[in-house]
Amino acid sequence: MEPCVEIEDTFAEVFIMLVGRILITADSEKWALISATTATGFASSIIMSPAEAGIEGRTIPSGETPDGRPGVMIQVYQRTGHEWKTQMVRRIGQCILTCPTTAAFDGMPDAKKRIRIGRAVKMFGDGFEKMEVLGDRTIWRIPVTEGDFLVEDRFGVKKAAAGGNFLIMADSQDAGLQAAQKAVEAIRAVPDVILPFPGGVCRSGSKVGSRKYKLGASTNDPFCPRLRNTITGSKVPIGVDSVYEIVFNGLTPTRLRKATAAGIRAAIEVPGVRKITAVNFGGKLGPIKIHLKEALDFF
Repeated sequence: MEPCVEIEDTFAEVFIMLVGRILITADSEKWALISATTATGFASSIIMSPAEAGIEGRTIPSGETPDGRPGVMIQVYQRTGHEWKTQMVRRIGQCILTCPTTAAFDGMPDAKKRIRIGRAVKMFGDGFEKMEVLGDRTIWRIPVTEGDFLVEDRFGVKKAAAGGNFLIMADSQDAGLQAAQKAVEAIRAVPDVILPFPGGVCRSGSKVGSRKYKLGASTNDPFCPRLRNTITGSKVPIGVDSVYEIVFNGLTPTRLRKATAAGIRAAIEVPGVRKITAVNFGGKLGPIKIHLKEALDFF
């Protein structure tokens, strides 16, 4: 039986973005993770970051990678094709090519649209790069001072779902953060999903626009506990002292629904959690609705 925590009958508003997946391999899982962490930096929210990006929860064993080495899968999201390509090239060129022992392969080989990312990165080789075939993949071998860097020529891109979310309302910061961490751990077990914020947890939920300044987004004041008695229309119940937002992207809306259910179930197990709700803007921001109660009933 699930704990008696209020689950509000509401929905998260999900929008469409372009996504690519990069399989980073290295001589060890340690270096693959270091490269993946660096390559997904400054990518928490498209509101101000140049991309949204994150590491998938499952590491890839050596028996499942093109070069027989351990790997880590990352996802990179952007709104437009040009900006997406720019982010892919820069993150591979600056954060993967530069990292000891790594290689970069396409993580979405079944995508219908494929962009020449490696062909842009290969110019770092200054004419000494070579095109080769590795299994069924066309790659570039780029000389670097360590040895060679391998990068696949084309990377798949497709539309995916971004902005899945729910809010954890707790009676204390400690309880809320513990619940948020439990939710993140559960969501990371869902395939094809990433959590772009630091540690998967966002403490600064935002609203569209601003009351006072010319900003595209600002603090979501109805959900700020400190403002409960200051503003009209506060959505923070009495007894709630801390609110954390869990935000996640996935390759399909179904993955987001599954992540929603997994994360909520983990969060409500923590004593001190009072309520679970979600952020939406009446359906005006994104075309996909992830209803919290429906997700829990289905998964």
